[in-house]
Amino acid sequence: MQADSHHIRKRFSQNFLEDQNVIEKIVDIINPQKSDYIIEIGPGKGALTVPIFKSVDKLNVIEIDKDLTKLLKKNIGDKNLIIHEHDALKFDYSNFKHTNLRLIGNLPYRISTPLLFHLLSYKDMIKNMFFMLQKEVVERICAKSGTKEYGRLSVMLQYYCDAELMLIIKPDAFFPSPKVDSAIVKITPLSEAKYELLNDKSFKIIVREAFSQRRKTIRNSLKTFLNETEIKAAGIDTNVRAENLEIKDFVKLSNLYQKKARDN
Repeated sequence: MQADSHHIRKRFSQNFLEDQNVIEKIVDIINPQKSDYIIEIGPGKGALTVPIFKSVDKLNVIEIDKDLTKLLKKNIGDKNLIIHEHDALKFDYSNFKHTNLRLIGNLPYRISTPLLFHLLSYKDMIKNMFFMLQKEVVERICAKSGTKEYGRLSVMLQYYCDAELMLIIKPDAFFPSPKVDSAIVKITPLSEAKYELLNDKSFKIIVREAFSQRRKTIRNSLKTFLNETEIKAAGIDTNVRAENLEIKDFVKLSNLYQKKARDN
């Protein structure tokens, strides 16, 4: 299929992977097995869909672009390729009724972060995820405390999952070529949490507020939720910024906030 056979839709942030060597490397990284239950988000023109489909019994794909779903049906046209014409951000993944899902895909930049947060809601059903994202997003996902890349996305993903940068991909592997490097990240939901968390919602609130104004100290960014004495009681320096806290510190603060809300 030629690059110009599909009208590029800017509103869907479409960049199609076309470098065959890169495609083979990604498929090797994913390592699909015959019985795997794989869901591909945003298959596009099928660069990964075709080789992955050859390796599995059945493949589910989620694609919002109606022209591309028609193209997939035309080029593959197999009953074991199940196409869901849907917005991945609004999709209910519990519909798959499976507890060992493998998710793959080339995620458009504009939806990558909200989609990752959406997928965390289904983490208990997911075995692993292999996503192509902007390199800077992958660096944020994998970032460690004390670095400029470390933020809300780092803390939320790393509490619930292990994350690893697997491959960097240059712009010339795509058509049209994006202006930035891309990368493959492997995200594996943890079967057991590293630290005991009392409430997911409280954790989300504390992490979000802590990073809402990065230059503020924890004492100031969380003053609506916890006072200075309470933060000190958790063994945390009130003068540091969110980027200097470890994940376990956010869990402590979240649990403190949850207990306070429960007691009031």
